[in-house]
Amino acid sequence: MITIIDYDTGNLQSVMNAFARLGAEYQLTADPEKIKNAEKVLLPGVGAARPAMEKLRAAGLIDTVKALTQPVLGICLGMQIMCAWSEEADTECLGIFDNAVRRFDLPGLKVPHMGWNGIYDLRTPLYKRLDENSYVYFVHSYAVETNENTIAACHYGQPFSASVNKGNFFGAQFHPEKSGPIGEQILKNFLEL
Repeated sequence: MITIIDYDTGNLQSVMNAFARLGAEYQLTADPEKIKNAEKVLLPGVGAARPAMEKLRAAGLIDTVKALTQPVLGICLGMQIMCAWSEEADTECLGIFDNAVRRFDLPGLKVPHMGWNGIYDLRTPLYKRLDENSYVYFVHSYAVETNENTIAACHYGQPFSASVNKGNFFGAQFHPEKSGPIGEQILKNFLEL
């Protein structure tokens, strides 16, 4: 069963709908014990880094998330707050990844980066059975530079990390739950980890 962390941020319904379409059992909870004992954990997120971290802190989930040993997938803001720091409101984040999250500085390009874009340099079992330059759906103004943890990259005026991995922690800057058959395959792959 997959456990979706409910910390009052993001569009949880689209994530739950995606797992329901896959026939996967899931629970939505903020209970630290249920999260610790989950088979797999999803950290969703839509919004801003500082309020998200404040909500995780208020729920008593900071240490819980950092100590997880099962596969964990952070989506969009969920990936960003797994990093060390966000330029958004100068926010200290979870520090699972050593990377910084910075606002796009793209003269002539719209921010937020919103819509479909291809991902490439696909690595790890999270991207098995997918072709290079598969299209997924993004909505974000902040991103992580490509680095040693990058397992999928994207280009929007500059290359950035579309996905990262360190040990049991995975992050997707895009929204697999809104990315059609490609996103469905990524979620299936996560369930198989």
